[in-house]
Amino acid sequence: MSPPGAAARVLLVTPAARGSRNGNRITALRWAAHLRSLGLRPRLVQQWRGEPCELLVAIHAQKSAASVAAAAAALRGLRVVVLLAGTDVYPEFTPDPQAQAALERASAIVALQPDAIVQIPGFLRAKARTIVQSATAFRSARAAGCRACVLAHLRPVKAPLLALEALRLLPAELRCELLLAGSPLEAATTAAVRAAVAADPRARWLGELPRTAARRLLASSHLCIVPSAAEGGANVVSEAIAAGTPLLATAVPGNLGLLGADWPGRFPPGDAAALAALWRRSAEDPGFYAQLLERTRQLQPMVAPARERAALAALLTELGVLPPR
Repeated sequence: MSPPGAAARVLLVTPAARGSRNGNRITALRWAAHLRSLGLRPRLVQQWRGEPCELLVAIHAQKSAASVAAAAAALRGLRVVVLLAGTDVYPEFTPDPQAQAALERASAIVALQPDAIVQIPGFLRAKARTIVQSATAFRSARAAGCRACVLAHLRPVKAPLLALEALRLLPAELRCELLLAGSPLEAATTAAVRAAVAADPRARWLGELPRTAARRLLASSHLCIVPSAAEGGANVVSEAIAAGTPLLATAVPGNLGLLGADWPGRFPPGDAAALAALWRRSAEDPGFYAQLLERTRQLQPMVAPARERAALAALLTELGVLPPR
């Protein structure tokens, strides 16, 4: 353990490797920055390998469960925080025995939006709380016409093809374009996206972008489309809100838990026609687009970095990792 008066040592365990732009890695890096600003000494690892620490933060209950079990068995007095990833909770909460044990051993459980807490058993909810992912504003001039972007890695759950299907339903005279950015994680989805983009001059796939370029794309777009079949509380939702870019998002709990059940830009998962109708209305109806913009601005305090940092500080004070302030 740390010497008296020394800052607590914190280990953030995330399955995402160094250099990855996976959402878990982005969350881990952002939390590490917050923890350093609070005077702690965080390290990022993919799994626990005997490192001494007073606090272990497991990002993704299922994938980090082995590290929780090993560290908790070896380190006396270890505090454990488990962050629920989207795939921990959706489409349904069915943890395997090791993940269940990690959640029961946790000193605290963190969800990225409030609906996730509703999905877990009542005996775990008492130690669960929501900490919404924050994002810093990134300003850029909007592109001409009506540009929509999809920032998601190419895999089925992210449903990138849905946005391309919706684009095909829009009239040719409508000045719309679709830019997709993300890693080619799954071969069949990637091949289908390539073919759909090649068939429509209004669409482009940009591959995996550096973080600054991705944020610039988001800020320069009129709309951010989140077509996922399931989400846990996506970074891109917070980033779009911070950029002031309205979202057209599937009406799944992970999205509506952040945006609100009455979000005017919601559509059913898998419904390309409903997405196309919202997209067209956003392009043709200034009043509707102004409503989307205003609702987006109203959510910006929710994703302020200071708010996320304060929530982490409150949690760690309760756990005795930080002194009372």
